[in-house]
Amino acid sequence: MRDDIDLPNGPAASHDDAADGADGDGSEGTPVAPGANRELEEQRDRYLRLAAEYDNYRKRSSKERQEAGARAQGELVKTLIDSLDDLQRVTEQDPETVDAKTIHQGIEVVNKKLMKALANAGLELIDPVNETFDPAMHEAVSTQPALSKEDDHLVSQVFQQGYRFNGQLLRPARVVVKQWNG
Repeated sequence: MRDDIDLPNGPAASHDDAADGADGDGSEGTPVAPGANRELEEQRDRYLRLAAEYDNYRKRSSKERQEAGARAQGELVKTLIDSLDDLQRVTEQDPETVDAKTIHQGIEVVNKKLMKALANAGLELIDPVNETFDPAMHEAVSTQPALSKEDDHLVSQVFQQGYRFNGQLLRPARVVVKQWNG
């Protein structure tokens, strides 16, 4: 109820009048409608139940998101287990009986298998040699002179590969960029 309303029978009704049972029509001492308190309590009870339901929903949703993340990580690790087994077999070779070339070939096979599994999961390699420098995807660590104006801002060398996972940049490619000074 507003304090600034002037009623026909006197000054503005105050909050104290409402607390004493006045219904705001200017007559003092008039009791509140018999069903109003019951309706107020029903509305309050409904509000408290809705608030509790929302809190339970929020907690349940948070728990489900955490569980979904853990399941996704588990699925990714599951795809990597074969590569890890192969890597373990390579490292268990006796260096005295196996030549370095064979071990190197074994590691190359494991690397290809691992990259294939990660690519199937959504990992993309960023290898921008001879592409235009893109500061959103590349990090320039140095420059080198370009031989022609057409080579200006082209990536000439990659120091470290970059990676994207399902379109999200995980690490920019660290590159050398050609720069035309002519």
